[in-house]
This record gives sequence, C-alpha cells and structure tokens, in this order.
Amino acid sequence: MDKGFIEHIKHAFETPLSNPVLVFALILFIILLSPILLRKVKVPAIIGLIVSGVIIGPHALNILERNIAVDLFSTIGLLYIMFVAGLELDMNDFGKNKYKSLTFGSFTFLVPIIFAYPLFYFVFGYDPAASIMIAVMMATHTLVAFPVVTSYGIAKNEAVGVAIGGTILTDTAVLVALAVIVGFSAGALNGEFWLQMGISFSIFLFIMFVIIPRVAKWFFKKVEAEKTSHYIFVLSIVFFAAFIAEVCGLEPIIGAFMAGLALNRFIPHSSALMNRIDFIGNAIFIPFFLISVGMLVDVSVLINDPRAILIALALIAVSISGKWSAAFLTQKIFKYSVAQRQLIYGLSGAHAAATLAVIMVGFQNNIVGENVLNGAILLILVSCVIATFAAESASKKVVLEGDVVIEPNAKDEAAEEHIILPIANLNNMQALLDVASLIQSKKSPNPLTVLSVVPNNEMAEVNLKKARKNLDSIAKYASGSETEVNIMTTIDYNIAGGISRASKEVLATGILIGWPSKTSIVDKLVGGKAESILNLTDVSLFMCRLEKPLVGHKRIVLFVPPMAEAEKGFQYWLNKVILLTQELSLPVNCICNVRTQNTIEKYIQKRKVSINMTFENSLFYDKIQELNKYLEPEDFAVFVLARTGDVSYDHHFDSFPRRVSDMFPSSNLLLIYPSRRYRSTIDLTDIHRAPYAPGLETMGNLTRRVGNILRKDSSHDS
Repeated sequence: MDKGFIEHIKHAFETPLSNPVLVFALILFIILLSPILLRKVKVPAIIGLIVSGVIIGPHALNILERNIAVDLFSTIGLLYIMFVAGLELDMNDFGKNKYKSLTFGSFTFLVPIIFAYPLFYFVFGYDPAASIMIAVMMATHTLVAFPVVTSYGIAKNEAVGVAIGGTILTDTAVLVALAVIVGFSAGALNGEFWLQMGISFSIFLFIMFVIIPRVAKWFFKKVEAEKTSHYIFVLSIVFFAAFIAEVCGLEPIIGAFMAGLALNRFIPHSSALMNRIDFIGNAIFIPFFLISVGMLVDVSVLINDPRAILIALALIAVSISGKWSAAFLTQKIFKYSVAQRQLIYGLSGAHAAATLAVIMVGFQNNIVGENVLNGAILLILVSCVIATFAAESASKKVVLEGDVVIEPNAKDEAAEEHIILPIANLNNMQALLDVASLIQSKKSPNPLTVLSVVPNNEMAEVNLKKARKNLDSIAKYASGSETEVNIMTTIDYNIAGGISRASKEVLATGILIGWPSKTSIVDKLVGGKAESILNLTDVSLFMCRLEKPLVGHKRIVLFVPPMAEAEKGFQYWLNKVILLTQELSLPVNCICNVRTQNTIEKYIQKRKVSINMTFENSLFYDKIQELNKYLEPEDFAVFVLARTGDVSYDHHFDSFPRRVSDMFPSSNLLLIYPSRRYRSTIDLTDIHRAPYAPGLETMGNLTRRVGNILRKDSSHDS
C-alpha cells in the first residue's frame, strides 16, 4: 500500500482533529447517536450532548479543540435557543401573566444573590466587586430545558409562560447589572456612564420593537411566494439584533431573545416557516452549542485544586437552593401544583448562556479568578443535568394532570375532528391549506382531507388524472409544515353533492372552502355552489377569502349573532377562533349581545385558555352598511352566520358573502356556518321567532332573491 496514503490517513486522524469534514462528521454522529443510546437508559438527550462534549473536549480525550468553527456554531446555537424561546412565547399568555412573571423574575433574581453574596464575601473572602459578580452570575439562567418542555406539548402551560417571562426580566437585569459591575470595578460609575447606558438601551428597544416589526411586515407581504427567503430573512434579523445589542453594550443573547419577541406575531406556530426554524435549530445549531458547553469543562483542575472543588460545590449548592426557593415562593403565592413548581425550577435551574457571559466578562476584567471560572463551568454541567431531569419529570406530570377542563359526558372533539378541504382553484390552495393547519386541533389524529370533485361527463377520466396530479403538488406543499394530508378525488354529477358525499364518508366535522365566485342570475334565483354545499351538509362550514398575508393583521374582529350559543356547533367554531388567535398572536374584538358574551366568557374560563378578547355589545346584521365603524383596514373579519332554519338564523344572512365582499374588497374574511342538528325545525326569521313553515320559507327566500336582483339592476340603471 502507498506510504503516502497511509501517512495521509494517520495525519487525518491525529488529535485534535483538524480536517473540517471529519470534525463535522464526528459532531453529526454524536448528535445522531447520543439521543438514541441514552434513550435506553432514560437519560435526556441534552445531557448526552453535554457529556459527549466533555469526553471529546480538549480537557479529556482531546479529540476536538474549541476552534473558530466550533465557536461559530456554538454562538449560533446559543442565539438560536434564546431566539426560539422568544418566538415560542405566547404573547397573549405573557400579557395575562406579566405580573406573575414579574414576581417570579424578582424572586429568581434576588434570592440567589441574597444566598451567594454573604457566602463568597464572608466565607471565601472575595472583595465586594468579585462577590457581587459571583452573586449576579448565580441569578442568571438559560432555557436549556426548553426543548424538553416543547417536546411534551406544554409550552403554553401558565407555569412555562411565567418561567420564560421571568427569564426576560432576570437576564435583562443581570446583563444590565453586569455592565454596572464592570463600570464599578473600573472606577467609571459616574453620570456619563448612566446617561450612555440609558440612551443606548432606548435606541436598542426602538430598533427591535418599532423598526424591525415594520420591516418584517413589509417583507412578508412583498415576498410572500419565496418561502426559502423567509427563513433567511428571519435568521438575518436574529444575528442583526444580536449585533445591535452588542453595539449598545448589551449581550448578544438579549438581542436574539428580543428578535424572537419582535417576530413572534409574524410567525404562526403551526406554519411551515416555524417548522423550518425548529427543525434546523434542533438538528444542528442547538446540539452544537450543548456539545461546546461540555468542551469547556476541565475536570483535572477541579481534581487537583481542593479550593476549586469547594467553590464549585458552593456554586452548585447556591444555585439549587436559590432557584428552587424562587420556584417554591412562586408556587405558594400563585397556588401552583407541585408539578408546576418543578417545571418552573427545571426551566430556571440551568446555567449556561448568560452564566458564561457573566463569568467570562468577570474573568477577562480580572474581577474573578480561574477557580471561579472552572467552578462555574462545572456548575453549568451539573445544573443542566439536574434542571433537565427536573423538567423532564415535571413535564410528564403536567401532561398527566392535564390543563384543559373537559365537561362530563362531553365528546372529545379533538379525537373525532376531521377537516375536509375541497379544492376548486389551485391559485388559493396554499392559503386555504395554511388556514386549515392553523385551525386544526393539534390533538387530532386525523389528517386534513384535500378533496377534488370531478364532474361526471365524457372528460371525467382525463380530469380525474389531472386532479390527482394537482393534489400531489398540494401534498408536497403541506409536507413543508409537517401537515399530514389525505388526498381524495371523486366523480359526481354535482360538485356540492360530491363534497357532501365525501364529507359523510370520512365523517368530517368541518369543511373549509374558498370564497364563492360571482354568480349568474340563475344562481341568484336557485342558489350557487356555496349555498348548495350549505344545504347538503350539516357539519361546520368555514368560507375563507384571503386577499393579503395573515401577518399583516393587527386584530381579529369576531361578529356573533344573537342565540349563536344555542347552536350545536357553538363550541366547535369558538375553539377554532381561539386556535386562530393563539397561532397568529392577535387580540380579538367580539361584537355580540350580552347573553352571548357571558356564554363565551364562561367557556373561555372553563377551558383555561389565555386570549386577549374584548367585547362590544351590539346588533349589526340588520345594519350591514354600518360595518365600517367596527372594522379597520388591517383587521381580519370573522362572521358567524347560520343556515336557514337554525336557531340563530336571520334573513339578513341571505347573500351575506356577496354583500360583505363588495363592502370590503381587499380585506381577509372568514364566514362560519356552525354545524346544525339533523332536520332542524326552528327558523327565527325575525325577532319575534316566527314559526317554521317550509313552503313559506322557500317562497320568502325566492322573493328576497328576486328583490335583490331587481334592486341591484335598478341601481345600475340609475
């Protein structure tokens, strides 16, 4: 064998590895294998990645060194964790729990400082600046265990929102305190220092919450079709925000977190973009960061220096006792369960990003020495292990406890939910699929059924093949957001009849259709396709028109008619509106009467959901020309209507899609027709609840249609 080849192989495998291809391959194998191997012994993957970093790091087997490439990926992962934490934060929930977050943030900031400062000042003999630095370091925490929580689907639990909200306050306070401590140690703590910090922090907040949201809104509107560009844009904003934070004298992780908050309402949690962000972060960047944290641990220094061990043990003890005490006080004040207390501790007990930032600044400015640095690194490893185990265990308990109140003997709608999506126009296919994925329950075991009905004529076979080909492109688009779809094609003499038959075959609970096209005079007399679908089906029907991206909205305006709460599908459509407002992080202004308001408020309270909903008591359907006073250009209008003969039906609902479409030609609209009871025999055609008479009702509808046509024609003539 060629000696040159052998030498090349030997050189390639010399430690520490220098071949970038081999280094990257090793990292990927660790990311791949550590979760698989440790799952057998029930050890969380996060711990496996940190321990792997210790083993291959420069202070153990020295297989890898912390070079520029490792530091780059580590920095990206660190910023990614903070960004995703801000992005996943339910802003409605945060707004509702802001005082609880402030309380927990104060506890988790002050309690560790109260524990740490006297210990290191009086017992270990550090000077005031070093003691304050160590105490402030103990107040930090990093959301290392947040991926564990999201994997259990409890990211919207109130305890999680409080812990994350506390992180915002704590880490911001810590990093501001860090700048003050450095200024104090350098003797520069004067009026000029405070003025400069106040100005720079104000400029940073202005850029993050005024300029960036406007740029993001413009970008998502103008570049709607370029999905890859959306991800690149988001990543650019994250690193730009981190850089701006650094320029303003703050740590980059605060910039990344604020970027997540700034972009929160522009990225729905069930969107394809959110799926890409999660996938790439959890597959590459975040594991790289966790491995790099393990590579910092120098076990030999801790073994050879007894004082280093004592300092490390003291740091660990203060960390556990301080963070646990803060969680305990929060639990007692707000009457949380033991599992929620453990969840708060699991999220706040890990030291990593902010801790490293604080201790490295202190070490570089000669405020603390090598013993504290090594003790802090060991603290990072131990605290991440303990906090991750705590979060894993608490997440299981919270899931078992459940956080949704289910009425006795009520059907589990999520388990039975099946939404069918008839596609007639491929141009609005993606928009409708996005809406369907937003309103579908995350607990539904059924995929979205995408349906194409082909007319039964001489071209039926050719059109059927063409329809199946078109549906394949829909399935490909749906895979981008990990939305499971079921493709279905059928032949029928009547499109509405085909949709009705298909909905019965799959036991659909909801049908989402696009906006009806303009109708002819015959359609106005006998009813168009949309009206035929309404007449032939009993399940909830959603009629959607999207003229602009969903990210451009400022609020949802919900119009609910009197007696809507008496309809069979009331809870179902209300759950869909709740999901929509949570996914889009938008407030809701509900226009209804007092009785309906009370029913909605009671249901939301029973469900224990956090949404920002306000109410206006008004009757509006008989004054459709006055809808302008309720709606603004950037509102998403949702109208709850009813089929003919239903309890909440009103004759003003006839031709409502056409009239509201003419009034708001550029607005996004959603009409909801709740599911009805089989063979409903009640028709409230006016306020006096006239008795139901099928013949009179048919003649009344026909008369109104003829009148509408004549009025429209006469208005054109004039």
